[in-house]
Amino acid sequence: MRLQGKTALITGGGTGMGLGSAQALASEGCRVAIAGRRDEVLRQAAATCDPGLLFHAVDVSDRDSVRALFEWANAELRQIDILVNSAGVNIKTRKMSEMTPEQWDSVLRINATGTYNCMYEVLPQMRERRDGLIVNVSSISGKRALAIGGIAYCASKFATAALGTAVGAEEIPNNIRITTVYPGEVNTPFLEARAVQPTPEQRAVMLQPEDVGAMVLAVACLPPTAHVSEIILKPTVQEFV
Repeated sequence: MRLQGKTALITGGGTGMGLGSAQALASEGCRVAIAGRRDEVLRQAAATCDPGLLFHAVDVSDRDSVRALFEWANAELRQIDILVNSAGVNIKTRKMSEMTPEQWDSVLRINATGTYNCMYEVLPQMRERRDGLIVNVSSISGKRALAIGGIAYCASKFATAALGTAVGAEEIPNNIRITTVYPGEVNTPFLEARAVQPTPEQRAVMLQPEDVGAMVLAVACLPPTAHVSEIILKPTVQEFV
């Protein structure tokens, strides 16, 4: 197994792309812990893997909650070799004329600041070891300001992308690699936040969570001398221009 002896912590790991990434890493021998807001969802997700995933509740927008998560993860895993930031949120009111300032704050606090909070907690130990991988799950809405994503979501994902690029450059001397993944449409519960729900036929041709998991696994299995800074992963049927 290619990741035997490695450990990973995945936020947003109870469903969707986070869970797909957890299952993929675990399949190659990585010891994986997942985190998310809902304890029961995490418990059910952990049962999907053999052996089961470790899990712990977290609110990535709350720094005390994030600090408690990393204290727990360090005790359980001994160290965190791989961090996957997959926690995210969107809202149905996506236009400037529709959303409230409080909704804007909430999306940015979870998607952008939440990623920062987790990176802040994990980087000191990676610097000390001079080794580590961080994968930030952004969106093609972090490359193109797409109306379907909405202004708050696009802004938060552009911020996530810039954060990964800037910190990745800073951490080159410490051999820490940061990869930003930009998925297109993915068939996950995240779609329930859309005002108009996609049909089963539309969902069937989207990326599936395991597709994103396969890409995260490929990045994690690279030799330490190789670094992929950015990946755009989209459904075959989706344009990206």
